[in-house]
Amino acid sequence: MATKAHGNSRKREYTKPGNQYLIHGGTGMLQEEKLSYAIRGCVYEVFKQLGGGFLEKVYENALLKELQAQGLQAESQVAINVIYKGAVVGEYVADLVVEDKVILELKAQQQLSKVSEAQLLNYLKATSVSIGMLVNFAYPRATIKRLVI
Repeated sequence: MATKAHGNSRKREYTKPGNQYLIHGGTGMLQEEKLSYAIRGCVYEVFKQLGGGFLEKVYENALLKELQAQGLQAESQVAINVIYKGAVVGEYVADLVVEDKVILELKAQQQLSKVSEAQLLNYLKATSVSIGMLVNFAYPRATIKRLVI
């Protein structure tokens, strides 16, 4: 994956690799599960400390700090280009990308619509990332839906 400077934010160009993904030097599902487990722990820690009722941006900032505190590489507001026949035809902005392997889409809503899930699936389709997590910081508890393509 290449990173390009673009104004005040960084642009990422994702390419579709083969079916194996490397995480911390390992391959396969075991390493992906370990990363997902670590992310879940961070989400629940943020919710434990903040509870429900804040805006999405507050949770995004707190989760970014928690992920980094746990030694994970994480970036917020990552621009993702959508390429069609070699041309950029659109751009998405992912809330958080962890270890360049998991896209996190954060919400703070009482109920999630199917649109939120479709949004995350589109992020995954536009990148080489195969795992996404839809996180909803809603009272009385945070929920996480893991999507894999």
